Amino acid sequence: MASFHVMSDARGMHVQPKVRRITTADLIDVLRLGVEDFWAKPSHYVFMCLIYPVVGLILAQWTTSGAYAIQLLYPLMSGFALLGPFAAIGLYEISRRRELGMDTSWWHALEVRHSPAVPAIAVIGIMLVALFLLWLFTAQSIYTSLFGAQPPASIGGFVREVLTTPKGWTLILLGNAAGFVFAAIVLATTVVAFPLLLDRDVGAVSAIETSARAVMTNPLQMALWGLMVAVLLVIGSIPLFAGLAVVMPVLGHATWHLYRRVVEPERAQPDRRPM
Repeated sequence: MASFHVMSDARGMHVQPKVRRITTADLIDVLRLGVEDFWAKPSHYVFMCLIYPVVGLILAQWTTSGAYAIQLLYPLMSGFALLGPFAAIGLYEISRRRELGMDTSWWHALEVRHSPAVPAIAVIGIMLVALFLLWLFTAQSIYTSLFGAQPPASIGGFVREVLTTPKGWTLILLGNAAGFVFAAIVLATTVVAFPLLLDRDVGAVSAIETSARAVMTNPLQMALWGLMVAVLLVIGSIPLFAGLAVVMPVLGHATWHLYRRVVEPERAQPDRRPM
């Protein structure tokens, strides 16, 4: 199929959009704009995003119902930060349409499936799912190396052991260090990748590369953005994941506006070269 292209754009070219420097004030502003987009029609967005707390509850039940499960509850909750960029694709589309003055009814989020960049979006999405599963495997491996193969007897007992024993403190230290590495990888490769692919069909390689250049150009601001996202997602996950029905759409809309602040408009004539 002529339109099926993943690594480059439809013409087989590697596009290099220009990135800009941003400030901490820009991060606050994009969050404000994300809230504005959310409150434009909050019922639509909450309805659409109920899938996230529902899936979260299902996965939480899975992790607390069998052997080797309770210890994965925190990694599961924090792991939403790894899947967030992909899960919010429909929200980027809603913000894009609102920016253009188009109809923003919730069903337009599903029109992402008609984008010519769907193959590239799918490839990066699969990469994030693989990283999420690898993170869970890493978390389980760290637990097993410290506590052995015996699963926790109860949530209460597990929490006490983690908070009051040297092995538990080591688990907290190593687990959060490993989680930081995974979060940094996702941030560096996808911070603006999906909004860029929705806005311009540039290919997966260019989307990942542009995200990396955005992070290298704004290291402190992007580190702060990643911290803000992680904290908000964890807070949204605490009340039985229900808070994600608000946190997810706000962060999704805000990410679109972050993309607009970081990446130069297409009229700036990005560099192109053959793949």
